[in-house]
Amino acid sequence: MERHRRSEETNRHTELQPPAVSQWLQRGFRRFVRSMLKKNFHAIAVERDSLRNSEIPSDASLIVYVNHPSWWDPLIAHFLCENRFPERQFYAPIDATALQQYKVFAKLGFFGVDAKTTSGRAAFLQTSSQILQSSGTSLWMTPEGRFTDVRDQSNNYSPGLAHLCAHQSSGYVLPLAMELPFWEERLPECLLQFGTPLDLSESLSKAEWQDVLQDRMRTLQQSLAARAIARDASSFQPLLQGGKGAGKVYDGFRRLRSWIQGTPLPTQHGDKFQ
Repeated sequence: MERHRRSEETNRHTELQPPAVSQWLQRGFRRFVRSMLKKNFHAIAVERDSLRNSEIPSDASLIVYVNHPSWWDPLIAHFLCENRFPERQFYAPIDATALQQYKVFAKLGFFGVDAKTTSGRAAFLQTSSQILQSSGTSLWMTPEGRFTDVRDQSNNYSPGLAHLCAHQSSGYVLPLAMELPFWEERLPECLLQFGTPLDLSESLSKAEWQDVLQDRMRTLQQSLAARAIARDASSFQPLLQGGKGAGKVYDGFRRLRSWIQGTPLPTQHGDKFQ
């Protein structure tokens, strides 16, 4: 009987554990991500006033949900988790078929989801709940479910996030809007803006959560779009400074000419995020 009781306790303890992450592998991955982002973006910056919205109590469970404009989104999310929530482990659902192609992601906080089956949806809720019940974690989601242009606000969210929120009794869900506009440089900017955190202790139905989550994100996207159109870099806090100039070959000729003429070489076309 005693052995059976201990076995049940061990099983319950195991069930409450989030997916295993290789910290050694994750450190290397994050170095790679930072290098890759620097090469492919002029800057990654967060709307300055919205930074206070990301100040979530460290002992509270946290879901961050993001619009899904590009292939870069999971890499930017991993970088942002390290930068803004260093005390929290990154977790995110990913299509189960895609995870089979990139199995290493399973050691980096990603877990597979088969949203087309009832058992797959149930497994998503169970794994997500395990993550949220564990201290020092954050769950990142893109409820649009597919790549969506930031100007397209007709795409209804997949129901998984709303279902998850309706089953939580505490914690916060944090909206995060993202745009990747080209301003004055060869490389794009990555602009981000946090919305006001939503308290998961609110007694809302799944349908009510669906409406609230979509409405908050649409409003936040419109706010970020206005700032992107204004091209006012002073309203953003840079988190990472990336590439400059027009390219190695062309800039090489420019450096040679500047050296011959004895004049300084401007590496940027504008003065944003210098």
